[in-house]
Amino acid sequence: MNELAPLIADLALILICAGIMTLVFKKLKQPLVLGYIVAGFIASPHFSLTPSVMDAASIHVWSDIGVIFLLFALGLEFSFKKIVKVGGPAIIATLTIIFGMIVLGFTVGSAFGWSKMDALFLGGMISMSSTTIIYKAFEDLGLAKKKFAGLVMSILILEDILAVVLMVVLSTVAVSSNFEGGELAGSILKLAFFLILWLLVGIYLIPLILRKTRSLMNDETLLVVSLGLCFMMVVVAAKTGFSAAFGAFIMGSILAETLEAEHIARLVKPVKDLFGAIFFVSVGMMVDPAMIAQYWLPILIISLTVLLGQPFFSMVGVLLSGQPLKTAVQSAFSLSQIGEFSFIIATLGVSLGVTADFLYPIVVAVSVITIFLTPYMIRLAEPAYGLLQRNLPEKVKNLLDSYAESSEPRSGKDSLWKQYLGAVIRNVVIYGILCLAVCIVGFGVLLPLAEKWIPGIWAHVATAAVILSAMAPFLRALMIKMNKSEEFRSLWEENKANRAPLIASVVIRFLLAAAFVFYVLARLFHISVLLILLLVLGIVLFLLFSRWTKRYSHHIEQTFMTNLHSREKRAEYLGEKKPEYATRLLDKDLHLADFDIPAEVEWAGNELRDLNFGQHYGVHVVSILRGTKRINIPKATDRIFPHDRIQVIGTDSGLEAFGKALQATQQSMPEDFAEGEMILRRLAVGAGSPFIGKNLVESGIRNRYHCLVAGVEKPDGNLHVPNATLPLEDGDVMWLVGEHKDIEALMAV
Repeated sequence: MNELAPLIADLALILICAGIMTLVFKKLKQPLVLGYIVAGFIASPHFSLTPSVMDAASIHVWSDIGVIFLLFALGLEFSFKKIVKVGGPAIIATLTIIFGMIVLGFTVGSAFGWSKMDALFLGGMISMSSTTIIYKAFEDLGLAKKKFAGLVMSILILEDILAVVLMVVLSTVAVSSNFEGGELAGSILKLAFFLILWLLVGIYLIPLILRKTRSLMNDETLLVVSLGLCFMMVVVAAKTGFSAAFGAFIMGSILAETLEAEHIARLVKPVKDLFGAIFFVSVGMMVDPAMIAQYWLPILIISLTVLLGQPFFSMVGVLLSGQPLKTAVQSAFSLSQIGEFSFIIATLGVSLGVTADFLYPIVVAVSVITIFLTPYMIRLAEPAYGLLQRNLPEKVKNLLDSYAESSEPRSGKDSLWKQYLGAVIRNVVIYGILCLAVCIVGFGVLLPLAEKWIPGIWAHVATAAVILSAMAPFLRALMIKMNKSEEFRSLWEENKANRAPLIASVVIRFLLAAAFVFYVLARLFHISVLLILLLVLGIVLFLLFSRWTKRYSHHIEQTFMTNLHSREKRAEYLGEKKPEYATRLLDKDLHLADFDIPAEVEWAGNELRDLNFGQHYGVHVVSILRGTKRINIPKATDRIFPHDRIQVIGTDSGLEAFGKALQATQQSMPEDFAEGEMILRRLAVGAGSPFIGKNLVESGIRNRYHCLVAGVEKPDGNLHVPNATLPLEDGDVMWLVGEHKDIEALMAV
């Protein structure tokens, strides 16, 4: 028998240790992450009582794959639209926490005499709280529905995305080995460019591909295709100078906007759990007791830094965002640990070879300590708030209360300008990036091919035609979009002083579009500037008045928006989410409510015109949801059936009256339900039977006695299916089914 490969033996050891520790930590009701770390320590050469991993290099490769799967799964659960939903308080608090902890960590690391890179990575590691640990603690302590818990989870969502960005920035700084502001700003701009470009292209193309191939997709093919897309983006990210984890996260975020997102997440979860476990086990393998004993003082100080610094900056950030003191204290004491991303950032430093060997086990030890103390820190929030309330000066408390009350929306005029300028800037950034990407591909890929296969000046002519055609819909949108919007018209009519800046915004966008065209022509053709300007003017005018460009631009935008909002639209269609217009009804004292039609309701099956809900209760049915079918604005002849879900518009009083009426019309179970028991009896048709010579219809067995003849047994012993037109004969035996009282009445005839 061939000798077993070391990698297989190592995998067996890792999974056995991980499985045992999983059971133990489940029993102890502790986070599984700690169990995996302990399993890694047991399987490492640092623990001599058990066999040790032989091929550590291969395990690290598998752990790198684990990081990819962890970030891919995180992306599947994440949506960039969530950033908009979490609101300003979470954004302000998150930025305060991350910036404050990075500075604090860098200061602590420098105080120990560590290198700038070790200190910087330490700051990154201790700036990220653990989403998994906090969520589990909230569930265990029954706090998940509290107001502050929602804010904390919003902060964690933003921390996750900013952690990915931080990894990219740290990678850039590590590779360049310096802290030059210009280079760092360039790296951030490069990150923003590729991030927006990949999201735009991915959300436009990938849902289309999945939609076209949906009939060919089963679980196996969908899993393979999804992982193929994930690793394709990993390669693309690596080729453009970013980390593999960043590429995996981006592809997960793109797939999160597709209709298959939940299905993909379910399929990927077992794979993610397996490789994630290997990653956390590999983290435990880095724990060296001798090194921990040597660096016990930094471990203690960094643990105190996290336990004091995270709550402090969290409370400051939440207060700055305009939240009350109690919410700030509760949120602060929840964010008092470091977790998964700390390990991932530590792994990044090791893989880049820019951090010292002692930093990894120190961070693991700090993470274990802070995770273990998380439930106790959350419980300390209430006593800490009471202590502050008793000891804070009245002036300070009044200042905090007035600041929280002052966070109100801007005036209508400011809000209108804010909406208009925000939309204009967003469009300029998006369409500008798309035009720039077309230029990069055109000059970097298309032009060399054209010069190779097309002779003379015609290579440049063909390249210009392709580039400008590809840019045409984006250039038109850049110039035209928002020029006829409701915000533009309102500001134009509101005040003549608004017209000059509005015209300026239009002119600037026209000039920007013309600059793209000028750049393409000037780079491809060495002709006079005047001639180029005339060509630019002609092309811009063509783009403005071309029906083809207009239609093409609208088609691209419509497809993108459909893909982007497909999950929300499906949720609305299936009644899982209230439609957008429901929020506007609140201003009119109207509400949209869902009602499930019980199976036993008396009026189920009736037409809407007979039910006349509007006359009786003042409510109106706007949609009927029947399985995966949706009937919007049902007709008067449409019927409501059991198990339908109906969406009803009405006032609070009308909806309350309708709900009570719906409950009142349900048929209750009779107290003596035993009378409805169905039984089977045998009735012989003898010489004196009143049924001889009559067929089943004439006998009245069904209509008069409410019984059913299940079969007729002939004298030869054969049982026949009853024929309603054939008369019963002497010697026949009827097998009867019915309620007990009806069978007894029939037998007595």
